[in-house]
Amino acid sequence: MFSNLPKSIFITEVGPRDGLQNEKTVLSTEHKIEFILMLQEAGLKSIEATSFVRRDKIPQMGDAKELFEGLMSLTQKPISYPCLVPNLKGLELAISAGVKEIALFTATSESFNKKNINASIDESFERMAKVVELAQENNLKIRGYISTVFGCPYEGETSVEKLIEVVRRLKDFGVYDISLGDTIGVGTPKQVQEIISKLKTNFELDLFSMHFHDTRGMALANILTSLENGIRKFDSSAGGLGGCPYAKGATGNVATEDIVYLCESLGIETGVDMKKLARASEFILTKVGRQSSSKYLTAYLGSLS
Repeated sequence: MFSNLPKSIFITEVGPRDGLQNEKTVLSTEHKIEFILMLQEAGLKSIEATSFVRRDKIPQMGDAKELFEGLMSLTQKPISYPCLVPNLKGLELAISAGVKEIALFTATSESFNKKNINASIDESFERMAKVVELAQENNLKIRGYISTVFGCPYEGETSVEKLIEVVRRLKDFGVYDISLGDTIGVGTPKQVQEIISKLKTNFELDLFSMHFHDTRGMALANILTSLENGIRKFDSSAGGLGGCPYAKGATGNVATEDIVYLCESLGIETGVDMKKLARASEFILTKVGRQSSSKYLTAYLGSLS
């Protein structure tokens, strides 16, 4: 153990989108922009800003165009702000707002995909093909999300062979990064090791980020296993905000604070200022009226009182 650790990791912060999208308290555009700028000031270099979806479907993301345009008017730093786009209409709106990087999503489970986006896996790729074509015409970077990699709320264990097939199809789209989601937080270190082992016989591991939920308290163990097995990129959410609305009980993205603390304890650089990150998390948690699921953040804020 600890024989194959990297010198540094890269974090994609998903709090402003994945963390906030299902909060019932709809925040002002100004507060969301302030949150993103605080995360940026903490040293995060990739921050998922918003999602270009219908306002009536996800009210929290209803101000995507205004938010992104406002953000661009306030920042000069070379930060990546990927935005989720579900379809061609969403992409067109994103392009008009000045978005330079988008994220697409699918799953390894047919049942989950139907519940999530009302489409089979094949149908999701048919939709994405049109989005990818326009994105490439506009020189946009493309990130991919794959849900239910470690298990599905409707089908149980999912197929690694299906995962490899879906990865190949996304790779053919020219995505530069694929986020592998433990959507309902059922992944275990043994399973993580087995999946990574199979992936690296087919792909370069620098293609992947890991996106763990801490539903059953296994996220950090899974991250440590991922590190030992060659993964260097991770998604996380400030304060542990967010989860999956289509998976009953599956709340809780792994907290950015907890990843940073783990890595720093192992001598792995993250580029993140923990005090500034904690301030950003405290700010947004206060706005949505939430307690943090992050063990580190809870302890840190408690030490200040």
